[in-house]
Parts: sequence; structure tokens; C-alpha cells
Amino acid sequence: MEIEYRDDIQPTTHQIIDVYDSSGIMRSTTDVKRIEKMYTHSNLVITAWDNGQLVGISRSLTDFCYCCYLSDLAVRKEYQKNGIGKKLIDLTKNKIGEQTALILLAAPSAIDYYPKVGMQKIENGFIIRRTK
Repeated sequence: MEIEYRDDIQPTTHQIIDVYDSSGIMRSTTDVKRIEKMYTHSNLVITAWDNGQLVGISRSLTDFCYCCYLSDLAVRKEYQKNGIGKKLIDLTKNKIGEQTALILLAAPSAIDYYPKVGMQKIENGFIIRRTK
């Protein structure tokens, strides 16, 4: 399996919904306009593709110099446990740089995942602290 990662492609809303529904992430995927608006107003989207099929996505809001909120991380169920989520997080961190904190709020079902990929637990979420 050769996964291609891109930060220059905006998937269709239906592709995003398909990944969300497959991944187990809890989003109102029946509200197509809301999902579309979520992505219209996000400024960092990184995608994972397998032979033209969207298999993973990360969506963030950032100023690229101080903080980045990683709002959504979703990988199709059949692609989970292959390092795709970790790679999407790593690519997000690379894009935002060392001066920028990566912050997220985890769903209860994902609490145990984030420390495994290098995130530090804070009282109500997770953070990768700025190194500079």
C-alpha cells in the first residue's frame, strides 16, 4: 500500500463525509452544508490517498506562528493502524513549524491514541509544545 499525502487538494464534501462515516469520527455528516463550511473556513487540510481514493484527512485552523487547532483527524476504518493518522499529524506539525503549538480536543474514544503518537495530555486536551 503506497499512500500519497497532499496539502494542495481540497476533497469534495462527499469524499470527506465518506471518510468521516467510515472512520468512526462523530460529525453531523448529514449536514452537508456544515461540513462544506467547515472546510471552506479551514486553512490547513492534509489528505491521504490510496489510488485516487481519499483514505485519511486532517483539518486545522492555524496562524502558522503561535498555535494550530487540529480540529479533525479521520482515517477510513480499513486503513487504521497503518500509521496514516500519525503521518497526517506529523505533516501538520511540519507545515506549522517549531514555533507553533499543535492543540486538539480528543473524543473520548480517541483519548488513548494521541499519547502514542507523541502528544502530551493536558487537562482538557492534548498539545505538542512549541520548541522555540
